[in-house]
Amino acid sequence: MDLLNEIEEVFIETNGIKLHTIIIGTGEPLILLHGFPEFWYCWSKIIPLLKDDYKLVIPDMRGYNLSDKPKGVENYKVEILIEDIKGLSEVLKLGKFNLAGHDWGGLVSWIFAEKYPDLLKKLILMNAPHPKIFQQILKTDEEQQKASYYIFEILEPNGEKFIIENDYNWLKKVVFTKNFSDLDKEKYIEAWAQPGAIIGGVNYYRANTSFKDWKGIINVPTLVIWGMKDLALKPILLNGINNYVKDLRIEKNEESSHWITHDAPKFVASKIKEFIQN
Repeated sequence: MDLLNEIEEVFIETNGIKLHTIIIGTGEPLILLHGFPEFWYCWSKIIPLLKDDYKLVIPDMRGYNLSDKPKGVENYKVEILIEDIKGLSEVLKLGKFNLAGHDWGGLVSWIFAEKYPDLLKKLILMNAPHPKIFQQILKTDEEQQKASYYIFEILEPNGEKFIIENDYNWLKKVVFTKNFSDLDKEKYIEAWAQPGAIIGGVNYYRANTSFKDWKGIINVPTLVIWGMKDLALKPILLNGINNYVKDLRIEKNEESSHWITHDAPKFVASKIKEFIQN
């Protein structure tokens, strides 16, 4: 399938901005949210496997690729990010929907599910730690602190410089696994080069250094999918999720890195289908 010819691309006004959004497929709605430093295309290997069963709604999150990139760190607070997604669902008249997120898209999904459980059917997270657990582990676990070194760099003044310099060399090293094709790499570099896109992604970290105002209790059936060879987010982050989530399922892929939508698309798609349909 030539994915780029089959998708519908729209710009949807929500929460005072425009989100570049991909829509494809038929069936009950499933919103897919990417993380840092990705964009809608991170789902490109998942889309063909899900489009016959679900109406897929896949935005570039604010600050990324072709979506609006408001200036100012304060415009990237998670309280604002979840309203982007709520507005997106309202404009498209989705009613209750399934929500899946990877990395930062997952963190936004966790918070969305806490605030708006009645809007969701099922919640799916991929290598996206529960925010309360991540905050605690980052304070106490030395291995996770080392793995999160880039976060501490990003939070420094002009901390985005190491990401941009040498033609995104750092990003290329940490993102491009053997499962990225030349086309994938080309698309990513094009997205990173969009004016303001790197700062937009960095602002997610800078605007959300504390989640003390959230309880973290999730009352939506939840699936957590985890690539166990994630170098940035260690498996210890899976510990204790059941303290926050009543109806929880965890599926581990022992061979996948953090970039699980590229490394194990069939695994991810099958677990999503199985979870939503049961």
